[in-house]
Amino acid sequence: MRSMSIRLSTLALIVALGFTAVLHADNWPQWRGPASIGTSAETGLPERWSDTENIAWKAPLRGLGISSPIVWGDTVFVTSQVGRGARRPGNHPTLVQGGSPAAAGERGLGGSAETADSKVSFLVTALSRIDGRKLWEYEIAAEGVLAEVHDKHNLASASPVTDGQRVYAWFGTGQTVALDLTGKLIWARHLGREYAPFDINWGHSSSPALFNDTLVLLCYHQPTAYLLGVDAASGKTRWRVERGKDINSYSTPLVVPSAGSSELIVNSSEGISGHNATTGVLLWHIQEPNRFPIPMPLFHDGTIYTSRGYRSGPYMAIKPGGKGDVAKSHVLWRTDTGAPYVSSLIHYNGLLYMAGDVGVLSAMDAKTGQRVWQERTGGVFTASPVAGDGKIYMLSEDGQTIVLAAGPTPRVLARNRLNIRQLASPAISGGRLFVRTDNAVYAIGK
Repeated sequence: MRSMSIRLSTLALIVALGFTAVLHADNWPQWRGPASIGTSAETGLPERWSDTENIAWKAPLRGLGISSPIVWGDTVFVTSQVGRGARRPGNHPTLVQGGSPAAAGERGLGGSAETADSKVSFLVTALSRIDGRKLWEYEIAAEGVLAEVHDKHNLASASPVTDGQRVYAWFGTGQTVALDLTGKLIWARHLGREYAPFDINWGHSSSPALFNDTLVLLCYHQPTAYLLGVDAASGKTRWRVERGKDINSYSTPLVVPSAGSSELIVNSSEGISGHNATTGVLLWHIQEPNRFPIPMPLFHDGTIYTSRGYRSGPYMAIKPGGKGDVAKSHVLWRTDTGAPYVSSLIHYNGLLYMAGDVGVLSAMDAKTGQRVWQERTGGVFTASPVAGDGKIYMLSEDGQTIVLAAGPTPRVLARNRLNIRQLASPAISGGRLFVRTDNAVYAIGK
């Protein structure tokens, strides 16, 4: 009886330790986290930090970029670009509305927009989640025409994604690689050569998405627009759905459950659309033109929440499913204006939070879309917010992170500033925030 009691106690301890490990070291396998919604179930997340306080480690990167880090187990993966391609300054909303981009913290990526290097390459770098040591680095030479991009990013803007077996990286030329977790190349493709050049105003930024064992790539560009489903293990095409010409998207597709199946939700210049996740075939759409659709949709409790992007555009709640034009039957509520240009919405404890590019933070009731509160804080919020442990993290380009207490009353817990430029959305794992700057990754927390 005593031996059984010991065995049961040991089993309970193992289960408890296993639960603790999962709780405090969740994977963050793609941009916006485990379910692509930007939230974490972890507790004990950091509240205050600075250049000299509560920084576990800082790891320099050989290249530049604004892609977000991802985390699997004890490894952090991030992509970068070595060398400068063709870039040009853009008209950011701050300029349009009479503000000063420099005063707000805006600046280009890596120096002058006029200079370009003859040799450009792309990197996938693996770092230790524990101490930031570089574990390995994979480099691929950029091939083909290097599209001109916005001065604030480069051709390494798409974040990688992993299924725990391989890490997949996609670059703005159309070059795509799958590596095993030790950095060995499994397969590579160049979609810019296979189908059409990656030619999109301001440069490609859509990240890859995984659905079961299929890698989904959203290639909505001027020459041709198409959705591509690739076998994750081999890189071979499973399906390709043409969408015509002059349809643009800078967004990342979202997989959501719908009536016993799954749909891919796409934010494009034509509107919002739902596609069969297994075949890519168009199922339904909401027609609504938008010049620069950037934000990624999110899904919570049977509802799709999305903003359209571009100069204080609309945001809405949508019910998935249906066929054809579902604008009237599936839009649960819609607000005509007020959403950010670039950053995506986040849902946390019944509220939708957004961080605007003109220094305005807002919270809305997710059921009705009605504004709960709005505060002007200053700064330019390009990174999408993340949430966990009762906190909302909003990262401004000038290195400030505003930590809000989640809830119906605006309450700032901390204003943390690093001497950096931060456009990438952070990752959460093991009680830490992983913040990618132009040329480094910071691990924030104990």
